[in-house]
Amino acid sequence: MHWLITASRRLKELGILGMNRRNAACILDRNSRALFPLVDDKLRMQDLCRRIHVPTPIVHDSIDYHSMLRRFPQNLGDRADFVIKPNHGSAGRGVLVLVGRDAKGYRRHNGECVRVDQVRQHLSDILSGMYSLGARPDRAIFQQRVRLHPAFAAVAYQGIPDIRVILYRNEPAMAMLRLPTKASNGRANLHQGGIGTGIDLASGFTHHAVQRNRMIECHPDTGMPVIGLRVPHWPRVLGLARRVASAVGLGYLGVDIVIDEIEGPMLLEANARPGLAIQIANGRGLLPRLKAIDALCDKPREPTVNIAIPKWKKSA
Repeated sequence: MHWLITASRRLKELGILGMNRRNAACILDRNSRALFPLVDDKLRMQDLCRRIHVPTPIVHDSIDYHSMLRRFPQNLGDRADFVIKPNHGSAGRGVLVLVGRDAKGYRRHNGECVRVDQVRQHLSDILSGMYSLGARPDRAIFQQRVRLHPAFAAVAYQGIPDIRVILYRNEPAMAMLRLPTKASNGRANLHQGGIGTGIDLASGFTHHAVQRNRMIECHPDTGMPVIGLRVPHWPRVLGLARRVASAVGLGYLGVDIVIDEIEGPMLLEANARPGLAIQIANGRGLLPRLKAIDALCDKPREPTVNIAIPKWKKSA
């Protein structure tokens, strides 16, 4: 029992935000349930981004019913470079990246061939709710594939990195860069073996990195350092995150951003229930930062002093 008390005290000293406190103090107190359907729906978020002038990958087409599956190749025309996603998916489940097409079918980002009937089956699984929140019937989206930014070429294995920013009361509280690996099959997903690298909010440089909760300094597949890497367009990334948080209206929000080679930062999606692994990626807890933001937001404003202006000066 002594080890449990010691561990609890140590986590408190590090300022670690636990699951129960996150649920009670951040999500229940700061996030209205009425706003959850907005961030859980990628198509609705795209409409919001269009209104607030936030760049986001283009949606080429969508499949709403099983009867539409027969003609999806004809509807796409010559387009063979896109990403298939469930509209209500999460944690990267159900995402299929296709980069080309030949006589045998489509090609995945890792070179694997996917026949048209296999793509059709995947779309059917999405419509049936296999990847959606609550296993509800869903829609399938054909979305623009983001192009790898040169700054990440040496630390991304067959995939596109993304940036998770946690915002509290519309202020960035913590951020991390998620890097794809061979273990994660080219996906920037920590649970599947991707790398989480903490980002210093002030400078945009990575300062700490983990893979499967173990500290690392170099990418396991490329051998290149993942610490000391500067995220390109960092001020724009934070500005975009703030704009999205303000428009969505949730007090505790996770915003996922990708950086396209040509178009720069783009919103990928938002999350009303962001996980806590970002603390492991940064090697520090969220609580001190949340308290600092509370102190900033709750700081009483200086009273406005009204100076009376003589009538003769007004008339002059």
